[in-house]
Amino acid sequence: MTDKKPWFKETLYPAIAQTYAMDKVLFRERSAHQDLVIFENAVYGRVLALDGAIQVTTRDEFVYHEMMTHVPILAHGKAKRVLIIGGGDGGILRETLRHKSVKHVTMVEIDRAVVDMCLKWMPSIAGKSFADSRVNLVITDGAKFVEETTAKFDVVIVDSTDPIGPGEVLFTERFYKACAKLLTPGGILVNQNGVPFLQGDEITMTYRRRRKAFKVASFYVAAIPSYYGGFMALGWATNDAKASKLPAATIAKRFAKAGIKTKYYTPEIHAGCFALPAFAAAYIR
Repeated sequence: MTDKKPWFKETLYPAIAQTYAMDKVLFRERSAHQDLVIFENAVYGRVLALDGAIQVTTRDEFVYHEMMTHVPILAHGKAKRVLIIGGGDGGILRETLRHKSVKHVTMVEIDRAVVDMCLKWMPSIAGKSFADSRVNLVITDGAKFVEETTAKFDVVIVDSTDPIGPGEVLFTERFYKACAKLLTPGGILVNQNGVPFLQGDEITMTYRRRRKAFKVASFYVAAIPSYYGGFMALGWATNDAKASKLPAATIAKRFAKAGIKTKYYTPEIHAGCFALPAFAAAYIR
């Protein structure tokens, strides 16, 4: 780091950090909710960070967005109504809309600035998703929305920041219970849940809170290069005990019927992603 190029230092953890060369800063703003910066990096493309933590890069966003979306939708098998909490970059929305069987998507984002800046500076992520007639974009607090809405959904995808700042309320027992009430029978909730190797305590915390609202609470994993510390855990909650145990052959039939092309997700990865390494499974207690 001897050149004069500015470097972005991610300070998510107190004892370690990773840095990204900021080849060009495209946008920086302190909104009403968080500090937002978008910059270019030679390896990861365009990078979005919120409050000092990397959220998404155009180079590897497909891994996270495909796994957060196709796993619950194809495990459900008949999802028509999907609720997305967060996800202002539009990646979850994009992947959800690829399922023609989904007839309605409500997306709730607390910060309009995230949506607007991602559309302007990272347009490849959302594409034309926000213009789809199936989409209802609501700018409000996600926790407030799930407590007040009377609508029902087959799948709820919580694409939030870590449990600090604006995202903290989306990891509470109260929030999970509210989500459970708005899910249809057999409905599935998934959420971003950190890196097991570095955030094991958070996995235990959210597991204990989710299991009070659902019969089944667990995790599945995905390898996302820009999320430091190894594979990421994605939270899983449902009252359908069979949903996470479907064989690859069953998922393959649903995947083929959907006619979706992916870069990371496959039916085989789907079937295997619920198998956790021993050290990660130990946090489910």
